[in-house]
Amino acid sequence: MHVEDVFVNGRLFDRNDISAVSGEEKVKLLLYAFGLNNDTAEDDDRHIIGDSTEIALMELANELQVQKGEWPRLAEIAFESERKLMTTFHSHDGKVISFTKGAPDILLQRCVDIELPLMLQQVDDMASNGHRILGFACRYWAEMPLHPESALHESGLQFLGLAGIIDPPREEVADAVAQCKTAGIVPVMITGDHPITAKTIAQRIGILHDENELVITGQQLAEMDNDSFLAKIEKIKVYARVSPEQKLRIVKTLQQKGHYVAMTGDGVNDAPSLKRANIGIAMGITGTDVSKEAAHMILLDDNFSTIVKAVREGRRIYDNILKFIKYLMTTNSGELWTLLLGPMLGLPVALLPIHILWINLVSDGLPAISLSFEKAEKNIMNRPPRPPQQTVFANGRGLHMIWVGMLMAGIALAAQGWAINNGLHWQTIVFNVLCLCQMGHVLAIRSENQSLFSIGIFSNKPLLGAVLIAFLLQFMITYTPVLQPVFKTESLSLFEFLIVGAASSIVFFAVELEKIITGRRSRKHNTSFV
Repeated sequence: MHVEDVFVNGRLFDRNDISAVSGEEKVKLLLYAFGLNNDTAEDDDRHIIGDSTEIALMELANELQVQKGEWPRLAEIAFESERKLMTTFHSHDGKVISFTKGAPDILLQRCVDIELPLMLQQVDDMASNGHRILGFACRYWAEMPLHPESALHESGLQFLGLAGIIDPPREEVADAVAQCKTAGIVPVMITGDHPITAKTIAQRIGILHDENELVITGQQLAEMDNDSFLAKIEKIKVYARVSPEQKLRIVKTLQQKGHYVAMTGDGVNDAPSLKRANIGIAMGITGTDVSKEAAHMILLDDNFSTIVKAVREGRRIYDNILKFIKYLMTTNSGELWTLLLGPMLGLPVALLPIHILWINLVSDGLPAISLSFEKAEKNIMNRPPRPPQQTVFANGRGLHMIWVGMLMAGIALAAQGWAINNGLHWQTIVFNVLCLCQMGHVLAIRSENQSLFSIGIFSNKPLLGAVLIAFLLQFMITYTPVLQPVFKTESLSLFEFLIVGAASSIVFFAVELEKIITGRRSRKHNTSFV
């Protein structure tokens, strides 16, 4: 952030040109206002620290050799968001002078030596460049006021000039805003800046791009009753010159409209809205301790694009949790149906306790844990947010758990009946079929709608490793003589082993077919609404 241009003595100066007129009395007073009406300080390395706007003013004052020590501060009327002004009192050459800075539309109304419509037009012209505009004025006093207060001592001012401060958006913000929109997240700007400044910046970064989207000021918001605000709130994308109370009102109204609200803030006055929001995000660098305590999370780098990255990562984690649940629920239902339906069909109990324990610990455990390493799906930021009340069984997952579990059980029982009729090692066959069905299932559910071959077999190496380990361990307990008495298994012939492999692969291809069918239905549904 830095001062880009300065309006003084009826002329607009570029930052580099102001030094040429710094000797003029009014210009000199304006530059002293930059440096004196300022609460910045220097650290041990002589770096200026404090509010970023005041740092920008102080840097220009220092460049033009403003000597603050000649003007000791006597008192101040601190800045308040309600009046948007700050005043400091100083002594110099036996005189007392006050410097007032603040929002120009408010400060200009307290000046006595200007043509207000012309000056407001000048403010609008500067703001249209996307600059943050600050106004400055001064007043001389016969003696230092005993108890300075705004009503008396921030009136009758002599106008000094305007500072146009550029606060350029980071290069990545426009892309982050675009990603928000494709992800179904609606970015809204709430700022204390001039409405034209706010509108220009919002258009530049992509928050505003439609004529139907509104920009309103705090004053306009105050004039709206709750019903009219509730009706318009989804069209309002930029709020300018708002108070902390109005920020809280915005959050409450959005929630009343059914939205899940994330709110960023850094000041003490932001604490109520941060606490009220569904997700309050405090700034880690510029944020106050109060805002950090009120927020649900702290943004360590104060970068909006980091929030978008966090949304992407959160969606990836949640997707993987759903896959984890989907996998375990399906495989366990497959085992349950096999054990329940077998005796009902006149078949002996298919699995022994040691088999169930092995399946739960090895065949279920290792692949399920490895699902947490699954990468984000390609469309993860091109879909709307899930409704907060949505359960893990939504979007067909509950139905999937039932029919795939039934399919596993059906394959296992069919293999059991066929093996018994043909005098084969039926129990070992059922045991292996269930285990390998689960390996095929975990590979197929790595993506909700993309084929395993589309996302890449090797794109999740931990999962592939877990499947291979589970397969090798299954092979060992089936064919190693020392382990066969422990797990009650028998060596399968090549023919039996091929039958197991063919039967187990049915689940994989069935789930892949499910994705193709649901994908076509989804595309057809979306096309009907275009």
